[in-house]
Amino acid sequence: MSGTHKLTWHQRLVMYWVDHLRQLFASLGELWRTPLSSLMTIAVLGVSLALPASFYVLLKNAESVSSFWQSQAQISLYLKQNSAEDQVKAFQTRLEGMSEIYKVTYISPEQGLSDFSGAAGFAEALDLLEQNPLPAVLILNLSESGRQPDMAELLLADMNAEPLVATARLDMAWLARLSGIVELMRQAVVGMAVLLLAGVLLVVSNTLRLNILSCRYEIEVMKLVGATDGFIHRPFLYVGLWYGIIGGLLAWWLTLIMVFWLSHKVSALAALYQSDFTLLGLGLNESLLLVLTGTLLSLLASGFSVRRHIRAIEPA
Repeated sequence: MSGTHKLTWHQRLVMYWVDHLRQLFASLGELWRTPLSSLMTIAVLGVSLALPASFYVLLKNAESVSSFWQSQAQISLYLKQNSAEDQVKAFQTRLEGMSEIYKVTYISPEQGLSDFSGAAGFAEALDLLEQNPLPAVLILNLSESGRQPDMAELLLADMNAEPLVATARLDMAWLARLSGIVELMRQAVVGMAVLLLAGVLLVVSNTLRLNILSCRYEIEVMKLVGATDGFIHRPFLYVGLWYGIIGGLLAWWLTLIMVFWLSHKVSALAALYQSDFTLLGLGLNESLLLVLTGTLLSLLASGFSVRRHIRAIEPA
């Protein structure tokens, strides 16, 4: 026994990982031995992951549009006729110091009349008026906190109570509707994602169950010769790992194709509204999260299915 060579701990560690890598790539070969079944499973996984990813892209773009529209939320203050210039300037300065307002634009009666005559094409008719009927106007662009429906409504009431203000206007209904639609979409995406990701778990679990049953006799022989549970489980877990990785990559590719296909339609629609809006896709972190989610879910389903079904197989 003196001639035997005892391995050091780092040599054992290297051999441990080499053995895992060998089984990892050997399990990839297992997919090629059953190409039709593997492709069907990967396709189902890819579609199941691509659907919630596509809904997330839809929600992401809806939130982007919502943020842009909400950033345009304004309160228009129509001041009383013959308001003193110094009072208006002092009022404007006070409004600019409020946290709910990030910009105040003053439109004088003369500027308002000029803009209206140029836009409406009534220049000749307006020239017949003896005096300017338009009041001075203050346009309040709301900050992020001021755009919240409750805060905007409170601010509108405060503006109506100001002595210089004849009328304050803000379309509150569209702000509330917009916030409600985005929140509904957010909840729908979460619910859809839960259902489809549960489908991923079921597909992987059932596929590995069939794989285990097809290898029942080999598993019985391995148990008879003293193979550990970890050794028996490992190839099936790696098959599940490959399902998750390839299915996640397929889902990313399908989502990318969908965004590319729709981007031209969205750009053409935005051009009709004189907007340069472009469809947002998955970022790098979101793409990695999609693949990682598919991998982790597949591993979770693999671990549950492998432990359950291999434990039920005992040599006669």
